[in-house]
Amino acid sequence: MTEIPSLNAPYLLYLGDSSKVLDIKTARGIAKWRPELCLGELKRPNCQTSLDLPNLSLNEAIAKGVKTLVIGLANSGGRISSLWHEDIKSALKSGLDVASGLHAKLSDNEELVALAKTHNCRLIDLRDTKGINHIGNGIKRSGKRILTVGTDCSVGKMYTALAITNEMKAQDFKVTFAATGQTGVFIEGTGVCIDAVVADFMSGAVEQVTPEVENDHWQIVEGQGSLFNPSFAGVSMSLLHGSQPDYLVLCHEAGRKNIKDLQGYPVPSLEECLALNLTTARLTNPNVKLVGISLNTRLLTPEEAGAYIAEIEEKFQVPCFDPMRTGVERFVSQLER
Repeated sequence: MTEIPSLNAPYLLYLGDSSKVLDIKTARGIAKWRPELCLGELKRPNCQTSLDLPNLSLNEAIAKGVKTLVIGLANSGGRISSLWHEDIKSALKSGLDVASGLHAKLSDNEELVALAKTHNCRLIDLRDTKGINHIGNGIKRSGKRILTVGTDCSVGKMYTALAITNEMKAQDFKVTFAATGQTGVFIEGTGVCIDAVVADFMSGAVEQVTPEVENDHWQIVEGQGSLFNPSFAGVSMSLLHGSQPDYLVLCHEAGRKNIKDLQGYPVPSLEECLALNLTTARLTNPNVKLVGISLNTRLLTPEEAGAYIAEIEEKFQVPCFDPMRTGVERFVSQLER
């Protein structure tokens, strides 16, 4: 896998001026899966979100031992808002490293570079993909791979992949998590932000983060985007080709009607989504098949969720689950070792 610079822990998670839960999905992911590294959150006065971590000032965070300010926000286009600059500069002046997974690079800002040098701290850009230039070759690799795919963005592909990985470890499988986005890379400490890789090298980069392993070793590959999202279908296709998945877990948010942030694009049916993902994946693995369906049922009552999960499982004849509500133990127990 592609290694990132080692981050100095513990972290202060920066929520900026976020107004929606999805704005802070990076911070939320780190807090969920690496809670031992997260001492608090830093917010602007108008911030409307929270991780239920201590709300710390920079001085309070430093007193508690924080070493790195992690930009925990994600937005379309990966921009660093001008409203965040003063907080980032203050963190650098206080001697904290600053890490970001956004497309806009901290290291492209001359003022921030100068401050980091003056105060002997680091700017860490996870989406720095210089040097990634492997062209995919489609050669079959040993090992077993599960790829999470989705009907849209932000339906639970990363959460599902991490939940499956952790449960497989608990059940003594040989397993690793292959991170392909900023939040996953922050959590795992290795991987690649596939959406920052030059298009010609995308499938090759996926091959590199899912290398040949022993036949009984599983790689759980974090999905990105959706073949049905006009904005981000390219990253989805590179993962389907580069990871050569043996199995797909189809992820879907129950009740979502339209593709996120776009007008005129309805969410596909599960049948339509599955068919296109299988067809695409068969280019590099003709034997790929569906192994499970992960449903995000946050918009449903517990009773509605239970009925919907049972309905979908009966319809597709594979294990169906909500990783937050039902967990993934039953799904993992049915995987062949």
